[in-house]
Amino acid sequence: MKATIVVLAGDGIGPEICIEGVRALRAIAARFGHHFVFVEHLLGGAAMEAHGDPLPAPTLHACRQSDAILLGAVGGPRWSDPNAQIRPEQGLLRLRQALGLFANLRPVVPHPVALKLAPLKPAIIKGTDLLVVRELTGGIYFGEKKRDATSASDLCSYSVLEIERVTRRAASFARARRGLLTHVDKANVLETSRLWRSTVERVVRQEFPELRLEHVLVDAMAMHLLTRPRDFDVILTENLFGDILTDEASVLAGSLGLLPSASLGEGTRGVYEPIHGSAPDLAGRDIANPFATILSCAMLLRHSLALEAEARCIESAVSAALEAGVCTADLRKRGAYGTAAAGQWVAAWIRDQPA
Repeated sequence: MKATIVVLAGDGIGPEICIEGVRALRAIAARFGHHFVFVEHLLGGAAMEAHGDPLPAPTLHACRQSDAILLGAVGGPRWSDPNAQIRPEQGLLRLRQALGLFANLRPVVPHPVALKLAPLKPAIIKGTDLLVVRELTGGIYFGEKKRDATSASDLCSYSVLEIERVTRRAASFARARRGLLTHVDKANVLETSRLWRSTVERVVRQEFPELRLEHVLVDAMAMHLLTRPRDFDVILTENLFGDILTDEASVLAGSLGLLPSASLGEGTRGVYEPIHGSAPDLAGRDIANPFATILSCAMLLRHSLALEAEARCIESAVSAALEAGVCTADLRKRGAYGTAAAGQWVAAWIRDQPA
């Protein structure tokens, strides 16, 4: 297979972790006989520095022509002025909206090694295998924003169409997994949540009647994720709630550095990125964990290129690395591997496996 992959390294540790993601993909291409073309472009703060725009036109054009996009992270303290008219994160939001990427997939499957590192008891976490599907292009992040000297407001708005399409995505995943869809909202307070609840109920009952559907309030879900995570399969929620809950769920995996994500639309093109931020305090120190980015590459192979065996190969490589004690500083205090060394270990494992 020949595929064009745009690499948006972004800011902070983004360039370092993207190098290791590309290294893993090159190893996959060599082992399985594919030809991946990598095209680098700027996004976020780096793009603002070079072009005055967090999403320059050439970057967006290249993404629209690509088969998939690998993203590092955006933002940092040098662009953190809350009164700034242009911010790095705006580039990422605009990219998602321009490409119609309305469904953000965030799997949480703790590795046995990470069970010892998570702040929760292993008995609570063991056996967790859940997928959060977060609506990505609507809600309060994209609503009208107002501010004056004494007040401010952010509009949270959703249409039935926006809710229907992400519900169908989430329900399709639930149907292929264990058949349970948990919808998270705040329907006891918010009108948007009441629209979500009625729409999700209708779509699932009419189009996916074989699924078990439950509705959980977001404040209760924040507790359940940390007390009974094994009870959940696919979790569907709106933009803001999904952002917060998936960061909370990172404690189940032991580190943000182990959690990948995919942002998808109606077609196969997607943006793949670790769920963590740019971690500017770690940048340039060769200590960032590249595994979330490498696992995001596995999702890229699976969802955009339909290469399931190759995706599983990357996932097996990361699992083997953790079992072999290949851990970066977030996972081990002494004898930690550097970013490059960890990525090189994974790539070598991929190349060395028998055909």
